[in-house]
Amino acid sequence: MGLREDVERFREVGEERREDLKEFISYGDLGGSGPNSINIPIKIVDLPEFAYDRRDMGGVGQGQGGTPDVGQPVGQPQPQPGDGEEGDPGEEGAEHEYYEMDPEEFAQELDEELGLDLEPKGKEVIEEIEGDFTDVTRTGPNSTLDFQKLFKSGLKRKLAMDFDEDYVREALKVEGATPDDVFRWAREENILVSRAWVEDAATDIPESEKDTWASFEEMMENVERTSTMQRIRRDGLKDIPFRREDERYRHPEVVEEKQKNVVVVNIRDVSGSMREKKRELVERTFTPLDWYLTGKYDNAEFVYIAHDAEAWRVEREQFFGIRSGGGTKISSAYRLAKEILEEEYPWNEWNRYVFAAGDSENSSNDTRENVVPIMREIPANLHAYVETQPGGNAINATHAEEVESSLSDQGNVVVAYVKRPEDVVDAIYRILSTEDAS
Repeated sequence: MGLREDVERFREVGEERREDLKEFISYGDLGGSGPNSINIPIKIVDLPEFAYDRRDMGGVGQGQGGTPDVGQPVGQPQPQPGDGEEGDPGEEGAEHEYYEMDPEEFAQELDEELGLDLEPKGKEVIEEIEGDFTDVTRTGPNSTLDFQKLFKSGLKRKLAMDFDEDYVREALKVEGATPDDVFRWAREENILVSRAWVEDAATDIPESEKDTWASFEEMMENVERTSTMQRIRRDGLKDIPFRREDERYRHPEVVEEKQKNVVVVNIRDVSGSMREKKRELVERTFTPLDWYLTGKYDNAEFVYIAHDAEAWRVEREQFFGIRSGGGTKISSAYRLAKEILEEEYPWNEWNRYVFAAGDSENSSNDTRENVVPIMREIPANLHAYVETQPGGNAINATHAEEVESSLSDQGNVVVAYVKRPEDVVDAIYRILSTEDAS
């Protein structure tokens, strides 16, 4: 075999050295990929080449004045520039590149890896379009941007996120009230303010004003709370939080279009008991499932819900990395999921997957009295709960077992247990194979 054939063979080996899919899911850097582009590391293989020792670098030869003859003893090799600690084995990391695949290719390869051949089991939505109506999609030329839909989406988000900042600042002037007290009060009053905002605002309250009110009740009796619409009428619309996912583009009229639509609701526990290892196992399970379902369906949308004792909707970037220090009430997340699905993703138009994960620790009786009944009320292709308890179960980690026993009569409910990264692929297989059999 010649040098050219050797080079070609080494190139083939390099392409084959892409990280194994199971290994990538269990131990790889999932954060280096996006929702629509999966980057799997490839370890670089050095190609063969001839190396020549230049005469001025030293060495032993024949027939040149001063160099030893054949068989003549020589001293120990002298250190050369570049030798020494820098080149010691294991000191430097191997060079890497990435093999990029889209979710559809990822889904196909995961099917092969797990020995599955899954196809979407849900409904084919048929839209009949007549007259002058034109279809609306997520991509298209700028000239076809539907600004009305863009504006409505941004306005809806503003209305959902808006709150009376002056009213909350007055609450910070209650005698003895800490930022945590004000945050809890705001939650009770259904004021959608973040803990971080309250803590920042507290630093701006002058010391002379901090005892203005004797109690929250006194403050509420004396300070008028303005609604979002009142503030808009008074101040006008200053800022509307548009996002790229709000963009819709109008397309030419079609007679009939078939789509396989899916919405995936991802729920995760971010309470104080969810330490780093538990959070990592949640993310290692949810991220490949997102990629898989994106690759399987024509139109996939995702809803992300985080919860401690209460639940709130977040963006994908917040979901993978969020943490809290509160207690746990899993039913709060399922109530929110039920509301979102009923309002935005009707069952007759969407295939639904509801995936939840946490350490199975829940407030007393919440699982049987609240979570299980709500799960029965949510029509879905599949309900899945993933318990992440590294090293074994905690004494009060009973949620997964209660769901499994209470809903054993349901063909669309699956529970998986993940104690270590090696369990992630098995959990994904269990979840997907349950959908296959449904």
